[in-house]
Amino acid sequence: MTKLIVGLGNPGEEHIEDRHNAGFWFVDALAKQLNTRFETEKRFNGKVAKSKWDGEDLFLLKPSTYMNLSGQAVAALCRFHKILPKDILVVQDELDLKPGAARIKLGGGTGGHNGLKDIQAHLGTPDYWRLRLGIGHPRDLADAGHPMDVADYVLRRPLKAEQQKIDSSIQNGLQILPLFLKGDSQAAMLELHSKAI
Repeated sequence: MTKLIVGLGNPGEEHIEDRHNAGFWFVDALAKQLNTRFETEKRFNGKVAKSKWDGEDLFLLKPSTYMNLSGQAVAALCRFHKILPKDILVVQDELDLKPGAARIKLGGGTGGHNGLKDIQAHLGTPDYWRLRLGIGHPRDLADAGHPMDVADYVLRRPLKAEQQKIDSSIQNGLQILPLFLKGDSQAAMLELHSKAI
């Protein structure tokens, strides 16, 4: 069973609404649903919320480091609580998916995502689960005559219509989470991937 759900993002008030913080948005919504709160845990370089799911401990983590150092928090918490990579779900923003789309996968490449790169380096394996929340790509804006650098794009707030779609994908992810957490990843994938954008 999944024992740790990591939301990726950057700390600080100035980043709260950035596209890059979609992972934080997801775990914040989940913590609210589970009626639990994040507390700062310096030994884990992050904010941690603890809950129970089917009688088992479930940890939620928001690293307090910047995105490219996310692996420090993940590795520290996993070492302390003896959590294996296959029992981790990392929730991330995904440039290669349109806003509103969400996908689950186990392992694979990092797609250039600095948070995933650092987690993989610290865990020594790519074999952890990812929930990818689409935020779109700046090349889509370039088609409309608004070229933008990827770094600038992920560190800006989405347009209102995009935000509504991302919020919808977060809700879709939360809906399939019970299936996923009980170990029925195939059914969870099927349901999530069939949702219309």
